[in-house]
Amino acid sequence: MPTPSPALERRCVDTIRALAMDIVQKANSGHPGLPMGCSVIAHVLWSEHMRYDPRDPRWPNRDRFVLSAGHGSALLYIMLHLTGYDLPMSELQRFRQLHSMTPGHPEYRDTPGVEVTTGPLGQGFANGVGMAIAQRVLADRFNSDSQRIIDHHVYAICSDGDMMEGVSSEAASLAGHLRLGRLIYLYDDNHISLDGPTEDTFTEDVVARFDAYGWHTQRIDGLDSAAVDTAITAAKADPRPSLIACRTHIGWGSPHKQDTAKAHGSPLGEDEVRATKEAIGWPLEPLFLVPDDVLTHYRAAIDQGARLRQQWQDLLDSWRAANPALAAQWDRDLRGELPAAWQDALPRWPAGEPQSTRVASGRAINALAPLLPNLVGGSADLKSSNETFIDGQGYLTADTVQRNIAFGVREHAMCAVLTGMSVYGGLRVFGGTFLCFSDYARPAIRLAALSGIPVVYVFTHDSIGLGEDGPTHQPIEHHMALRAIPNLWFIRPGDANETSAAWRMALERRDGPTMLALTRQKLPVYAETAGEGALRGGYVVRDRGDGRAPDVLLIATGSELQLAVGAHERLTAEGVRARVVSLPCWQAFERQDEAYRHQVLPPQVRARVSVEAGTTFGWERYLGTEGVAVGIDRFGASAPDKAVFEYFGFTVDHVVEAARLSLSRTSGAGVAAF
Repeated sequence: MPTPSPALERRCVDTIRALAMDIVQKANSGHPGLPMGCSVIAHVLWSEHMRYDPRDPRWPNRDRFVLSAGHGSALLYIMLHLTGYDLPMSELQRFRQLHSMTPGHPEYRDTPGVEVTTGPLGQGFANGVGMAIAQRVLADRFNSDSQRIIDHHVYAICSDGDMMEGVSSEAASLAGHLRLGRLIYLYDDNHISLDGPTEDTFTEDVVARFDAYGWHTQRIDGLDSAAVDTAITAAKADPRPSLIACRTHIGWGSPHKQDTAKAHGSPLGEDEVRATKEAIGWPLEPLFLVPDDVLTHYRAAIDQGARLRQQWQDLLDSWRAANPALAAQWDRDLRGELPAAWQDALPRWPAGEPQSTRVASGRAINALAPLLPNLVGGSADLKSSNETFIDGQGYLTADTVQRNIAFGVREHAMCAVLTGMSVYGGLRVFGGTFLCFSDYARPAIRLAALSGIPVVYVFTHDSIGLGEDGPTHQPIEHHMALRAIPNLWFIRPGDANETSAAWRMALERRDGPTMLALTRQKLPVYAETAGEGALRGGYVVRDRGDGRAPDVLLIATGSELQLAVGAHERLTAEGVRARVVSLPCWQAFERQDEAYRHQVLPPQVRARVSVEAGTTFGWERYLGTEGVAVGIDRFGASAPDKAVFEYFGFTVDHVVEAARLSLSRTSGAGVAAF
């Protein structure tokens, strides 16, 4: 954009401040302080540094911007509107209202120009690190020395609260270790949080901490546009990730609320809005004023963005001509397409050969890796336990690009980084840890589900079957807690063939994340699981085969499928018509039509037993009033896996007894742990 005169620049900044006040005041809800305090930063960033095309928000070589301090969403919406994105003023006036394009925190897919859902502090910080990793991986694959089709920066505005959150520290440490030099974060250092001055809780030297992480750091006056411009220019020139600590003033310009918590999370109030506008020399009417010269300045971004994108398109066309095979792969990856017949590469396992589902998953990853060059992932320091290493590849480092990522013992950051990598585009990503440690990562998993981001979580050691590590590592409530997250597909395969099916389900998903819950211990492999029944989330594994309705349904997931099969054999020998149903993915099963669901679980069959090494809470969905849940409603114990399973009643004998109990019930007994 043309460099504005000092007077025009001041009007631009004041426009941002006034709009922030008006937007929040009209909604009677929101956070005016950050948008006002960061108005100079935003102006300089959007006017002088960021490369973007408002008419093509998904342009692959755009600079990414993440508002990690998502409570300041009004600032982002203002800049998107002013620079010409498809976000009309009417939507700014509907801030925080039902079905508006301007929700209280930025939400991916809701608003053009919003790169990722932020809100819980620290998530956006880690998402940006993921974007920078994705950029490095894809640039290494597709760029040539003379044709750099991926060549941009990732910017973020972060708050004091972001700096307090542990996930930011995890992600910052990883970013410094990897020297992610395209990462430039502007820290809104305003010394105020929601409850009051940050000195009440936060007295560390943040810049010194980031120095220790290996970042390039600067301290500036965040209200001095020249200082902001100079600092961003210096950050671009440094090979390390950059933190620019911008000393700002929350609610800048408010006579009575600047530099106080009162400007943080509430409207200023009509009287204070009036006083602030008078203090900065802004007209009281009309509300939502954007002076013509201000709009003209910012809307220059439309023509500038079109020129930048066309220049890149010309470069891309030249690169395509020189690299036709690579260009075809580029197109497929950006569209999220999978190669023809890729499913045929998934391992098929012969019946009778015991195998742990974690090993089966590792075999699937390595069978798919040659066909899917955009499959990238790693684990939180557990590659040998999670079986999440792509053979023949090393680790991504500061100096080399490989397809394996060593996330370190950073489960929370790993999952938030994976979200950023996935939303960047062009990659299919996975990450592994123990299932019990999903608690450490749950906020990032939840946001991936909310945003519909197709991350694959490979979480192993899925039950008390991990044995000797004991109850601290043995998930009990986790199966149900994870199933409770909307749009997260939780798949607990019962053998190696179901594990291959789980990987197929995960990679075919485009509208949300998938979690694979996998065993440490070996499991039998059944001939019946080699078909495509598991893809539907639930199916019949064993039946009497005489066409008659069963007397009792044995419904199992994961390692307990073998117990249901054993109980089926015993009950059949006794003349009881038992049916074994494997239910590895409730979410996929519930998507099937009613006819199929009733075919698998006939509603007239009231005798039912569930078998899962986890809490029984939630199984009432499938058990009805006469059903019996074989589960565990206490924490586990440290011992070899067979001893632990036997101690807690996960035996064929116990499942048979549960079936007999369910058959004996006639009414009203209710579902009980057994």
